[in-house]
This record gives sequence, structure tokens and C-alpha cells, in this order.
Amino acid sequence: MKLSRRQLLQGGGAALAGVVAAQASVAAAPSPHPLENFPDPLAPAARKAGQAPVTTLNGRSLPARWRDGAREFHLVAEEVEHDFAPGQVGSTRIKAWGYNGTTPGPTLEAVEGERVRIYLTNRLPEHTSIHWHGLLLPAGMDGVSGLTQPPIPPGETWVYEFDLRNHGTFLYHPHADELLQVATGLMGMFIVHPRSAEDRVDRDFAILLHNWSVHPGTYRPDPAVMTDFNLWTFNSTVFPAIDPLLVKRGERVRIRIGNLSMHDHPMHLHGFRFYVTGGDGGRWPRHSWHPEVMALVAVGQTRDLEFVADVNGDWAFHCHKAHHTMNAMGHDIPNPLGVKQQDLAERIREVIPGYMAMGEHGMAEHQVHTDMGHMQGPENTMPMMMGEGPFGKLEMGGMFTVVKVRDELPKDGSDPGWYQHPRGTQVRRVSQDPAFRLK
Repeated sequence: MKLSRRQLLQGGGAALAGVVAAQASVAAAPSPHPLENFPDPLAPAARKAGQAPVTTLNGRSLPARWRDGAREFHLVAEEVEHDFAPGQVGSTRIKAWGYNGTTPGPTLEAVEGERVRIYLTNRLPEHTSIHWHGLLLPAGMDGVSGLTQPPIPPGETWVYEFDLRNHGTFLYHPHADELLQVATGLMGMFIVHPRSAEDRVDRDFAILLHNWSVHPGTYRPDPAVMTDFNLWTFNSTVFPAIDPLLVKRGERVRIRIGNLSMHDHPMHLHGFRFYVTGGDGGRWPRHSWHPEVMALVAVGQTRDLEFVADVNGDWAFHCHKAHHTMNAMGHDIPNPLGVKQQDLAERIREVIPGYMAMGEHGMAEHQVHTDMGHMQGPENTMPMMMGEGPFGKLEMGGMFTVVKVRDELPKDGSDPGWYQHPRGTQVRRVSQDPAFRLK
């Protein structure tokens, strides 16, 4: 379906020791997820409402079944092995906590007006709960441990059941030992489609923002870090391993963004003007929609961004805080910019053979050296800059990906490759003289 921008607007200590000990036994339990064996699980929910199923970058939607008047889901909270950049040399891997084998947990999809029944099996070494962030429901289903329910002990399965009264982009996460449990990966998105096909889109993407502190040489995220994080992720993945958003020219696109990190994120899309059409309170009235090229997504918020992809190309989509598009950021490091380091480097090489000084002229050389295998970082610590584009090093990481718009896309859903710019539409060199002046 092809729409213009005009149509877009008009149309629609001891305790810790106990946890560690329990972890060894509970986390070793097998992890079958029987409800994930149902065929064609979530797409019917979207099709029922005339909506496109959600594409969760580097993730999936959770299979469900219909039983006794409710859509049933089964979530299992457990320890998981997680790789922040699958397939990338030097990636960082951790022991995280997640749902059904992943962090974030799988996306839940349902339709406004349906009744949902969600089973939660706790395979963690401590108690937990689930809060349904943004959903309107009975107080006893709100998931706040100690306030609206008892905590769910390890090894037990409890069930949440309620009617979906509002549609929009929502979140789920624990409200029990929340600081630690969210910091270690327990989180997910809950998409409730409207009953009608109003404001339908052709492509519907889901991205959950998060931050992590993984100290060099360690394999568990540190929940005690409040601000100085070193990994910034879309769906617990860093660039260049984040999936691109594949779109056909003329299609109407929705990007759903949730933020369960400890920082606000100004999300910037190149090439298009989008409309902010909703948040964690649901879809906004049309008169509240407003055009932007960057939208701030605050801690605990969701935002829906919608646009018509009417220009072909490879368009960057990223957080505009520059240090959030880097990996393994160090803190409190002396500034080497402009500092002559040759004499110092020679002295250091007497102690550390092969040492290379960097940063005197900037940090662009960092990726060149790390890609060549020089100056390897600490164990389980990925390079700060990564990614290879059609014209060289991309020098990015963290919260960065690409929206690829094409006239046609591969039928198998594979990446179409880099965009080929038509003649006369790309920047070009006019001089190699540093003293160049216009005449």
C-alpha cells in the first residue's frame, strides 16, 4: 500500500552468596517452551485486526494458542547465554537473565478486546514478578511484588489473566528486585493491535533500548552501575550486528521504540520526516501528531514513529548521543588529542611489546588498528568502533542501524546489500589541495 505524507496525516553479602548458590541449580534446569511449538502463532492476531505483524529486530514474537476464551502465552524467566554481536569477531558475551532463552524476551502480540492468559514459570535463583507497563488492568494483575501480589518463588508457575482494554506499544518487566533483574536483561515488548484496520501500516518494527555495564574480563552485567554504562543496545544487540529495517519504496512504516535503559535517547532518522503518533499511553489523537526528524524517548517511555518511505537509499537510524553509538566505552581516560606520544610510546613498548599510541590526531585510526588485530583489548571486550560499509569503515557501534529502502526487496527477506547511488546524486571530490579556495 502506497501513501503520500498528506495521506499519512489524513488517513489515519549473605544474600548474594545465596543467590549465586541457587543459580547453579536453578539455571541448570532444562528449558522447554512447549507453547512455542504452535504453528503460525502471532501473525493471526495482527491479521485479525488488518495489521501487519510486528518485526522485532534480532528477535521474534512469542507463539500463543487460543484456549477457554483467551489467548495464552507462556513466559519462562531464566538465565541465558547472550551474545551482543553474533558473528562479529571480538564480540562480548554474558550470562544474562531473560525470557524463553533470550534478552529481551519475545514480543507479545494480541488484539484490543481480547482476553490474555500469561503463564510465568520462574527458573531464576530468586523470586520475580511481571509488570505490564502501560496496560490498563485490575490492580491484582499489575505485577508489583509485595504491593499487588506475593513474589513468585523459584520453581513455581503463576498466571496473569486480564482483558486488553487499550491498544498501543507497551512493555513488560519485573517489579521485584527490579534494579538487578532489568539490568541483567529481563524485559520485553507487548504490542496490542487495534480492533480495526485504522491507520494500518505496511511495515511494523519493534526496538527496545537498553544499556549494560560489562567490565573488561567479566561475563555478568553489573547492576550497581547507575550512569557509566559501556554497551548501548537495540534489542540487546550492538551495531554492526543489529538487523537493518528493510522497506519497499512507498510503504508506510511504523517504528515502535521502548526504553528500559537508565538514559533518555534522542532517536534520529536520516532521510525522512516522521510523525510521532503514540506512546506508552496508547495512540495519540491525530491533532497531537507532530513531524520530527528526531524524537526523545525518555526512560520508561515508548514512542511510535510513522512515515512514508518515499526515497530509496540506506538511511541511518540511531541515538543522537554520540557515545551511545560506540561500544565498550571507557571512562576517566586521559585525553590524548594533540599530545605528542612517540617518546612515551617507545618507553611503554619496553614493557608492553607491540604497544601503539593512538589519539594524537583523533580516534578514526582505532577501528583500522583493531580490525587488523593490533592492540587487542581486554578479554570479553569488543572494539569501540565497528562496521564496514560500501565506502570504508563505518566507525560506529551501539545504538545504530540502517533503514534500507528499495523499489523491490528479495522475496526471501534477505538483506538487499548496499544501495547503488544513481549517477550525479552522490558527493564527489573536487580538490586534493588543503589550501583550496573558491574563486
